Amino acid sequence: MYRAKDLGKNNYQFYSADLSTAAFERLTLETSLRRALERGEFVLHYQPQVDINSGQIIGIEALLRWQHPDFGLLAPTQFIAIAEETGAIVPIGEWVARSAMLQTMRWRKAGFPLRIAVNVSSRQFNEPSFLESIAFLLEETGLPADALELEITESVIMKNADVTIERLHALHAMGVRFAIDDFGTGYSSLSYLRRFAIHTLKVDKSFVRDIVEDGDDVEIVKTIIMMARGLRLSVVAEGVETREQLMFLKSHGCHSAQGHLICRPLSVERMTERLHQARTLPWLP
Repeated sequence: MYRAKDLGKNNYQFYSADLSTAAFERLTLETSLRRALERGEFVLHYQPQVDINSGQIIGIEALLRWQHPDFGLLAPTQFIAIAEETGAIVPIGEWVARSAMLQTMRWRKAGFPLRIAVNVSSRQFNEPSFLESIAFLLEETGLPADALELEITESVIMKNADVTIERLHALHAMGVRFAIDDFGTGYSSLSYLRRFAIHTLKVDKSFVRDIVEDGDDVEIVKTIIMMARGLRLSVVAEGVETREQLMFLKSHGCHSAQGHLICRPLSVERMTERLHQARTLPWLP
């Protein structure tokens, strides 16, 4: 059933041993997911976002990982869909936001005036109590509202655009920043894009990967950058892995970048060390 759903629904799949194994793994993950939060199995890794022109760090994205007792360290793609379906994503998302905001306050008190980017799931964003929970976390952690940037994918934003607009304006009134993640993959209506109270567009890494060789991706990325600048929005390119990609983005006016070329996602301890090193070492290679 899950295999058929993953392939777009309205189809059938024959039984195989591989499907049985996948179903068993899914059931194991779903069962252990219910206790993972109270057992303290989730951890955050952090990846910096750097101004392409100055080389200065402008923010950090918090990235969720699950230290599973049997399967090891799991990336979000391996469990987020299950968390969404079961509703576990709501308390998990709140834990991520609180933990990232508290850590950012520690960094700010240590002399690093950082902004933290936190991913928000579809189910979390559409929770009736979402706005109240963000306001509560800001008060609880003491983080300035403009030091928090929430990220949600373009496809999620467009599912119920009118409700999204209301929520984004409410967040904007709080002072919270907002970014559209994976931009270019969700077919946004430009008429809606003008009405969204957003600050940042994040260019999806699938476009960045081949910008040096692929003419279509070159034009897509150039268009996104031009459109964002015309709307007075910041642009962050994700998945930057080569200096050629970085130079292309810089030459076309992209504001900032993140990716393995600059820094891989790091544990909080290693990220703190890297921040202290960055007082004397440049972020960009």
